[in-house]
Amino acid sequence: MYDHRKQLKCAIIRARAISDVDNLLPKYATVIDNLCPCTKAKFEEGFNNAFREYAISKARNKSNEKAIKKTLDNHRTEVSGSLFGMHYEVDGIVYSSERNKKFLEDNDQPAFFKDWLLKMQFPNGMQKSQTYLKMVEEKLCCHPYSILLRVLEYARRSDIVLLKQELGYYIFNSEDVLKGNATVNEVFDQIMNDKRGGIPPRKIIIPDGESTSYDQHVGDQLKYLQLANLIYIDGQEVKINPHEMKSINRFIELINKPLGFDVYKYDLSNVENRKRFETDWAIYYGQLSKYADDLATPVESLLLPVDEESKKLKRTNNKIELGDEGEEFVLNFEKDRVSKFNAHLVNKVLGLGKTKGLGYDIQSVIAEPGDFSEFVKYIEVKSTKRVTAPDLKDEVWTDTINITRNEWIAAMQHKEFYSIYRVYFIRGGVVMYIIKNPYQKKMDNIIDVVPLTYRVDFQNNSIDESYKEVNNHV
Repeated sequence: MYDHRKQLKCAIIRARAISDVDNLLPKYATVIDNLCPCTKAKFEEGFNNAFREYAISKARNKSNEKAIKKTLDNHRTEVSGSLFGMHYEVDGIVYSSERNKKFLEDNDQPAFFKDWLLKMQFPNGMQKSQTYLKMVEEKLCCHPYSILLRVLEYARRSDIVLLKQELGYYIFNSEDVLKGNATVNEVFDQIMNDKRGGIPPRKIIIPDGESTSYDQHVGDQLKYLQLANLIYIDGQEVKINPHEMKSINRFIELINKPLGFDVYKYDLSNVENRKRFETDWAIYYGQLSKYADDLATPVESLLLPVDEESKKLKRTNNKIELGDEGEEFVLNFEKDRVSKFNAHLVNKVLGLGKTKGLGYDIQSVIAEPGDFSEFVKYIEVKSTKRVTAPDLKDEVWTDTINITRNEWIAAMQHKEFYSIYRVYFIRGGVVMYIIKNPYQKKMDNIIDVVPLTYRVDFQNNSIDESYKEVNNHV
């Protein structure tokens, strides 16, 4: 029986502002993957060096080395490691997680957050022992975001809007929900009954001095659901994103199912067992969920507002790769730009992304006043998805793209006639940054270009041992 009056705070590790998290994620991923696998000491040194400038920029006292190191350690161990599961440690060696590697491949930031939230549970092993031991003692057993999303879906069907405070009171801070003792229907019915009766969402007095703490951890969890593109937040109002129902249904499927990681099979009464539990959790948590391939973010789910559910989508949703969406956007952008300069040149704007080995996706023309107006322009398109727009005012903002050998050769060959168009599909629109002549920028130390893969060609004289298995039953 659901008793909403029983309240229990159950927080996750705190991170930074929503825009900071979205901005830092690509750099987290790149730095971690470049360093790992490595020893714990090497990882600390490399990570802290990579983010030192950021930590200094955020420090109130730029010369306080202790505070700067504390910030760096927090981003390394607490945020990128324990919270997001981007790396984990086994026997003193730090590894880049599956989730981290997938993000570097698909550049889909909302999908990263979806997969992470899908594996979040209470109790978990991300926090210090005194925290998870308390969760176990309280007998928590919950996939909180599955329940929350189902309640928000019910609210949408009933044409009502729920507030942050209501979600915090009835779900995130509800003892019965956290212990798995409340059904979704019971929770939603209680909300509806209280709304009809005009009863405010918070019916009890939160312990003195803890009101801010209760509100903060609710806001944090809603923030991550927003970064996953699963909800919209407008002031205090929270709505489900109906264009993400495929992913949302994956969350809903977890309701009433056993927790993905069985904390209760561990005897946590001694230090050795707790360390084994923490390691097992970290490995599990960094692995992709079984639904990872179903969590891709449709471009339309970012571009369309929540209330446009019934309207037909302007774009088709049968794109195989994110790059196709980006190339389509840039191709239309270039045709429009060139047409405004000289309509007769539009037929020279060609989409060539399907042609292998060229080193660029679009062939256009300069289309600017001067002697080079009709010269060929070569464009490589790199696309990503995220909820917030990158903040170029952030002096330590960094983004990373992967380019092929052919693309870099084309950049060297075509120089000032070669550009990279970085396309960000964000909540409510598209942002695009153009990097002209990346080869010269490398020569001027404005950008870093790091070779990450090597081809190994070998012949018979390279073989040291051989092995052949013979099946005698054939």
